[in-house]
Amino acid sequence: MPELTLAGPNLADFESARTVVSRVAEITPMESSRFLGDLLGSPVYLKCENLQRTGSYKIRGAYNRISRLSDEEKSHGVVAASAGNHAQGVAFAARELGISATIFMPVGVALPKLQATRNYGAEVVLRGHAVDEALRTAAEFAANTGAVFIPPFDHPDVVAGQGTLGLEMLDQVPDLQTVIVPIGGGGLISGVASALKQKFALQGRTVRIIGVQAENAAPYPLSILNGVSTAIKILPTIADGIAVNKPGILNFEIIKDAVDEIVTVSDDDIARAMLVLLERAKLVVEPAGAVAVAAIMTGQVKDAGVTVAILSGGNIDPLVMERVISRGLAASDRYLKLRLMLPDRPGQLARIAELISEANANVVEVLHTRHGRNALISDVEIELSIETRGPEHVQRVLGHLIEAGYEPRVDF
Repeated sequence: MPELTLAGPNLADFESARTVVSRVAEITPMESSRFLGDLLGSPVYLKCENLQRTGSYKIRGAYNRISRLSDEEKSHGVVAASAGNHAQGVAFAARELGISATIFMPVGVALPKLQATRNYGAEVVLRGHAVDEALRTAAEFAANTGAVFIPPFDHPDVVAGQGTLGLEMLDQVPDLQTVIVPIGGGGLISGVASALKQKFALQGRTVRIIGVQAENAAPYPLSILNGVSTAIKILPTIADGIAVNKPGILNFEIIKDAVDEIVTVSDDDIARAMLVLLERAKLVVEPAGAVAVAAIMTGQVKDAGVTVAILSGGNIDPLVMERVISRGLAASDRYLKLRLMLPDRPGQLARIAELISEANANVVEVLHTRHGRNALISDVEIELSIETRGPEHVQRVLGHLIEAGYEPRVDF
């Protein structure tokens, strides 16, 4: 069969990178998911790069790039900028290769990511309050010191390293038909898509590649529409690991030819997916790593056949995890917060608790104030946090309170 020609690495480059990357990267588990399979109507597998060394796939590209530096380049060390996974990947790869590494991170970086990067032996410098500022400082450092800048996604060696994941998945699920991949700058999906498309072309087969972005940080749909890498303004998102405002130049060239479809998911979709992965698969996944599952759960993937969803990382601050779980519960109607105005007299709170108990719900927190903005002098306002069991149960709780003469207001 004829070879498929795409921008960037060819199949030989991916195979070569696989040999290099195998020195440090684990062959991560491929877990089947009956729950997601039932939703999709076809087999679904989860590629668990959240269980990779350093907690994400990033060591693949970082190690492949750094290992190919000349002795002269290695003598000057490497530099990178990142708020998390790329920082750890570069620090780890540099340590394994005996090279000094300097990593610029934003001032507000999560403490676990900061400590992990330092523990891998890198010198960490905190600069600015966003990754863009850290990137500028890292570029200046490289120019002034001769250190080699290691980009997070926009380089052929990085793309080749990330693409080794695609070859590994094909070994584990030879009959795969669809692969769902998180997208930030595009390093992972450009590598996986290119490696698989080239491999399948030689075999006379086809494979479908679906990319997923957080809807508040999704430059790829607009870039594909415009036909050129286009910058956007990023809005706040829990998926900070893929919050990139502009596609990589090489990555975009590969993706526009090798990726079949790109979809977006909301923060609530992501939170629900993380909760499902915790409960159903017993897997801790960071928000950026859960977007592929979110795409399945929101019904945006159809007629997929044998499907692999990549869980790209598991590095999440426990405090963030706590907030995301709460958000996921609320988004799944398993956690209800509501406000009520009550007459300021004895027994009213006990009556509310009784009504909620009759509806088989559980109160987990009560806040009580006489200073609510809409409260009369003779009223008090209470805020209730309640455990529920889904949409129908929420409506039963609210209906029971309304039937008793109360006017509950749901906080979203």
